[in-house]
Amino acid sequence: MPQPVTLFHVSDLHFGAEDREALDWFADEVARERPDGIVCTGDITMRARHREFAAATHWLAALAAPVMVLPGNHDMPYFNLVERFTRPYARYRRLHASNHRDLALHGVAVIGLKTIARAQWRLNWSKGRVSSVDLGATLDALGAASAPMRLVACHHPLTGANGAAGGSTHGGTAALAALAAAGADAVLSGHVHDPFDLVVDAGGRPIRLIGAGTLSERVRATPPSYNRLVYDGGLHVEHRLASPR
Repeated sequence: MPQPVTLFHVSDLHFGAEDREALDWFADEVARERPDGIVCTGDITMRARHREFAAATHWLAALAAPVMVLPGNHDMPYFNLVERFTRPYARYRRLHASNHRDLALHGVAVIGLKTIARAQWRLNWSKGRVSSVDLGATLDALGAASAPMRLVACHHPLTGANGAAGGSTHGGTAALAALAAAGADAVLSGHVHDPFDLVVDAGGRPIRLIGAGTLSERVRATPPSYNRLVYDGGLHVEHRLASPR
């Protein structure tokens, strides 16, 4: 049996509203265990300010493992609407260029799916949307992947906040069915600030949904946390919670 692959899945760092003790705790966990990779599923900043991206860039660069980063809805300009509509991903792309690493893992492929949009035909633009173009790119990458364990990583849960059907991500249910049909084993996401791990039916095929919590001050039902994933022929998930203050 090959050496197990260990991934840390973290989300919703929200620099600008970060929990410094939680960030230090996570960095210590990485330094102690040295996972094969870290997957960060978006909302790296709070309001996409330049200083927030600068702080996040510095923190991510210091982690003792390669990091795959994806954007969240908070990572597009919030106050500067001109930039939001003309160059919505420019600030995020600078961080991506500095910090993102494609994870080369034995037996595991991690493929990104964009679920954010600069604008939508609804009032709440924080919710997710899967476009046909973005889904097509992810499906192509899934088809090219030969690893026995294939994970898709995105910011928004593709169904409900806790994996229930009929969620608020536009196109999410159809996307989930397409991903399952293409051979995805699990979808990693963030956004809801509480961890979860469940199996749902996606167009007649089972697929696992794994959500990470937050390392920010914007906690909900659970304290700051991250997920530890281990692949050893099967995928094992542990929600690790920071100790109460």
